Amino acid sequence: MSPVPSPVVDSPTLRKARGAFFTPEEITRFVAAWALRDQDDRVLEPSAGDAAFLVAAVDRLRGLAGAASAVPQVDAVEIHGESVRAASARVAATGGRADIREADFFTVDPQPVYDAVIGNPPYIRYQGFTGEQRARAQRAALRGGVSLNGLASSWAAFTIHSSLFLKPGGRLGLVLPAELLTVNYAAPVRRYLFDHFRSVDLVMFDEQVFPNAEADALLLLADGYRQGPTDQAVIRSARNAAALTTLSPGQSWTPSDPSAKWTVALVDPDASRALAMLRDEGNFTTLKAWGDTSLGMVTGNNTYFTMSPQRARDLGLGRSELLRISPPGSAHLRGLAMTRQKLDALGQAGRATWMFYPTDHPSPAAAEYIKDGLRTGVNEAYKCRVRQTWYKVPLLPPADLLLTCMNADTPRLVTNSAQARHLNSVHGVRLNTEVRDIGNELLSLASLNSATLLSAELVGRAYGGGVLKIEPREADVWAMPSLTTVREHAAPLREAKPRVSKLLESGDLAGAVDTIDNIVLADLEKPAREALREARAVLSGRRTSRSGNGR
Repeated sequence: MSPVPSPVVDSPTLRKARGAFFTPEEITRFVAAWALRDQDDRVLEPSAGDAAFLVAAVDRLRGLAGAASAVPQVDAVEIHGESVRAASARVAATGGRADIREADFFTVDPQPVYDAVIGNPPYIRYQGFTGEQRARAQRAALRGGVSLNGLASSWAAFTIHSSLFLKPGGRLGLVLPAELLTVNYAAPVRRYLFDHFRSVDLVMFDEQVFPNAEADALLLLADGYRQGPTDQAVIRSARNAAALTTLSPGQSWTPSDPSAKWTVALVDPDASRALAMLRDEGNFTTLKAWGDTSLGMVTGNNTYFTMSPQRARDLGLGRSELLRISPPGSAHLRGLAMTRQKLDALGQAGRATWMFYPTDHPSPAAAEYIKDGLRTGVNEAYKCRVRQTWYKVPLLPPADLLLTCMNADTPRLVTNSAQARHLNSVHGVRLNTEVRDIGNELLSLASLNSATLLSAELVGRAYGGGVLKIEPREADVWAMPSLTTVREHAAPLREAKPRVSKLLESGDLAGAVDTIDNIVLADLEKPAREALREARAVLSGRRTSRSGNGR
């Protein structure tokens, strides 16, 4: 057992700040067994932490040596001094010898002498990964020919830099965030892996293996460095870390573009073919073909700027000093339309359906409310103080459709019949002029089909808690029934609208989707429709099952 660092030197908060999440033994042993194949293999752990991978490597090398008496040598880098000392002692207690360099890994010049590099790179989101630290990481990635943008988290550069320590034919075994599959900034990392390795295997987990981390994890097993490129990856799945001992052979997947998102690798090929056929035959298109998706308005302080009708009356604010808004959040956007009647009902229930927006000559009541904002420091919030007039929220025109961006089930398109403005808790879709009428009437309804729901899982991002997030650029490529399809099925869609609305009101999304599938996907053979439905259920199930394990 490793020594416990003093709380003065280290703590869970400090470990999280530097992205240190220590790895379960089942994972370290699995990765070491895969990566180390000969007793003379040289191994590097680029972020030693508590030496979990080093201990697993020593045990593996001793097992490969059999009766040989040599003491296994393992190398590592670790930025945290106390962890260096604790890790060295732990390796020695295991019967090995560790050469651990105390340094920022990105400052270590790569020497391509290792048969294997294994570990769990630090995970620091871009918000906390700044300044010289980020610059060092970007320079390290550039050594491998990879340019990372400013949104990249620390693991991306770590992956590239780690590979540069491998000799030709070497093996890279890393625990990485599942962001590898989905985020745009990881595109050059995905391309790099296919270009530089002979084979790429991914092991996915149904449950979260790091409950305290904000991201899901996977195992990257890349073999044959500088013996690429490869044109395919093998995708394997395990329920949890303990299930790695019974891992299935997996499924091969060949992407048309390795830099594109890899989420599709988790989808049954029959479903992928059905989705591609819908697009190729013109039955489906993208949301971008219907209109533009954009972020919502940013107030800087929703508590101050948004208010219920009763609050507005209490303050004495007039109608000319208020703008109608969809309330903050998106839980109320689960039907087909946000009507004036529904918005009024939300306001009567105490929800914030008004936004403070005084005229150039504020009324006495508005002037008093502005003074209250000054007294309480609202004007000092960043988004407020950078405005020419701090209490004038930059406006966006009302969108045709409202798009929920953080979702437990699936993104929803809701017709904005109330013509309310929207905040940045939802996105807005402004339909192209030529499709505005039919889009307002039927697109939110037609979008409730299995192909569109599956596409949402593929283009969106799974976050901690099982949330599926979709950003405007991702929404642009979200699969939607085409204008031709909606026009051809307009009559049955109109007939089904009251029934679907009632199903949604009762929370029966599955029933609503089944109804629309029988209309929009009627021309698909039943096995293809079932493949789409099952594939969406699998991806959605992975998200929600991990949310339960992360709490």
